[in-house]
Amino acid sequence: MSSATDMTPSNGARQQQPESVSSSSAGTSSPRPELIPVPEYTFPTHKVKRGPVTPGKTPLALVACGSFSPVTFLHLRMFEMASDFVRFNTDFEVIGGWLSPVSDAYKKVGLAAGHHRVNMCAAAVEHSSWLMVDAFETAVRNADNEPVYVPTARVLNHFDHELNTVLGGTWGEGQKVKICLLAGSDLIQTMSTPNLWSPTDLDIILGQYGAFIIERSGTDVEEALGSLRQYENNIWVISQVIQNDVSSTKVRLFLKKELSVRYLIPDPVVAYIEEHGLFQDDKEGNKEKAKGDEKGNSSPDAETSKG
Repeated sequence: MSSATDMTPSNGARQQQPESVSSSSAGTSSPRPELIPVPEYTFPTHKVKRGPVTPGKTPLALVACGSFSPVTFLHLRMFEMASDFVRFNTDFEVIGGWLSPVSDAYKKVGLAAGHHRVNMCAAAVEHSSWLMVDAFETAVRNADNEPVYVPTARVLNHFDHELNTVLGGTWGEGQKVKICLLAGSDLIQTMSTPNLWSPTDLDIILGQYGAFIIERSGTDVEEALGSLRQYENNIWVISQVIQNDVSSTKVRLFLKKELSVRYLIPDPVVAYIEEHGLFQDDKEGNKEKAKGDEKGNSSPDAETSKG
């Protein structure tokens, strides 16, 4: 396991839905069903750094799977912190970063429709020179045209196929792109919990690919990594220096209370939310609660809640 103490990570990684043993193909020989996106889906490559990388370096793709409901500045800072860490502490060279919004089948409380989350992420990274949004997870449908949950391992397989098979050779003859998950340390905690994740999926995510982990306040990373030592050479931990606990959950609570969320999320995302009236359910009830907060008659407000 690699680490650094001079980095300032974001805690914006998604709370992921673990691929449980009971719902995965672990321990069986039956193949997983093919994941087929809608016909209009295309893999985004318009900001990918093409051409041979610096001699001695391995091209690296950073993938953050998340709800992004809505995307916050911390989600974006997570990529910048990881990019700096990679530049100063590894032999990789980042060729692109992707936000991969989770499928509507995730069924998480507060999850906006997939097309809205994809559009908000796209608006947030519009002016980034290297960050893109992949709609694959939201585009996969079953035979009845219903959204299908895509396990994290299969998301990384998808990126491996697109970058190393479809675009193979772009970074030099025989040069393969290293695909890595970018996530918060709370995810590693779930991965170290017995019987929660499929051993097969863990081997794919942490063994075949790898992960850059953003240390998150309140998470004991060393303890979480205790049962994942077999993957320690494929996990890079970026230590948190500046504490920042802004989350999508808190942003949604602010919006429900009709409080300002400017400077917590990008302005284009604020405009999109306002245009489409997102996260406004139970507005009247929360309006009354906001009044109570102003009078000091409420329990802890959205600023101190965890999401």
